[in-house]
Amino acid sequence: MIHEMTVQVRVTNINEGQKWYQTFFNRQPDFKPHEGFAEWEIIPNCWLQLAEGEPAEGSGPIRLGVVDIVAERNRLENELHIEHFEIFSRKEVPVKWATFGDPWGNRLGIFEYVDEDEKDERIKRIIKTKD
Repeated sequence: MIHEMTVQVRVTNINEGQKWYQTFFNRQPDFKPHEGFAEWEIIPNCWLQLAEGEPAEGSGPIRLGVVDIVAERNRLENELHIEHFEIFSRKEVPVKWATFGDPWGNRLGIFEYVDEDEKDERIKRIIKTKD
């Protein structure tokens, strides 16, 4: 049974990479076990590991769900100076999505559920609020 997930991206400069990803996630890393490495728990049991090294070409994108894709795109363009990127949608696909890159060439993306009820239900499942 799979119960947890980690995804690793590499950056050539860990200090600059950590600063960039701190802005991307709006917070400090959750775990820094040693030099050249930082981790964020994005959602329960799902971690992004940032490691110093050569980025892997042609991988990704790693897409993360957001509540408001337009607002998040605006934030990323303003705070991280990411070049304007397009938001896509198709009638038969239940999400809007976009892809962009970090300064090291790692492909990232965001998506938003089109149906508000589905979006709310998925968020509730992840957060699992206690009564």
